[in-house]
Amino acid sequence: MNGAEVLDVGRDAIWLTVQLSAPVLIVGLIVGVAVGLLQALTQIQEATLVYAPKIVAIFLSLLLFLPMMGALMSGFMRQIAARIAGM
Repeated sequence: MNGAEVLDVGRDAIWLTVQLSAPVLIVGLIVGVAVGLLQALTQIQEATLVYAPKIVAIFLSLLLFLPMMGALMSGFMRQIAARIAGM
């Protein structure tokens, strides 16, 4: 395995990490902004108010996106196994 192949595998692994984390992070961002906007509009300045809705939303998004995440990781593992077998 030469340097270009190692960089290719590393780039694919970083891209996979971005694809796996993006849906959950986006849901957390949207819920955080929505709760922050609600707090600003109602002038409720409770710092712990944002945690419960964000935890529930992230948990539900994990349940929703888990099959896609598993398929992405399975495809990456197949690609790595094919590279190992091709050596």
